[in-house]
Amino acid sequence: MQELSMIGRDGRHPELSLPPLVSIVDDDPSVRRSTRRLLRCSALRAETFVSADEFLQSRYLAQTACLLLDVRMPGMSGLELQRRLPEIERRIPIIFLSGHASEEEERRALQAGAAHFLRKPVRTEALLHAIRAAIEGPSHQS
Repeated sequence: MQELSMIGRDGRHPELSLPPLVSIVDDDPSVRRSTRRLLRCSALRAETFVSADEFLQSRYLAQTACLLLDVRMPGMSGLELQRRLPEIERRIPIIFLSGHASEEEERRALQAGAAHFLRKPVRTEALLHAIRAAIEGPSHQS
């Protein structure tokens, strides 16, 4: 009986009906704040992290459906985090957002499997399209 009490009126378990979680890792507080607000207004869950280490130690690591990641941050860089995820057996679609990355950093990120590499400032529509495509997977991308 306990199990049945967790089922919602729509017949689904509440945790199974949560929107996908997008984790935002960026050392710029204004980027974290504005991106989180945008995603939540677009029916996505969003959590923010000031560093790669903070994200890796969070309870949200396993729930993350898409990772928005800055390239250059104090401590572990976005590229380093990208390399670490497979080592800990986490495969998360990554979208890099950067205002200062070099062409070489962009090339390395994409060669290592990043879903997208966007330059700041990024258009809202382009960011949302990239996130949805990354969450849906390669078979749904245009």
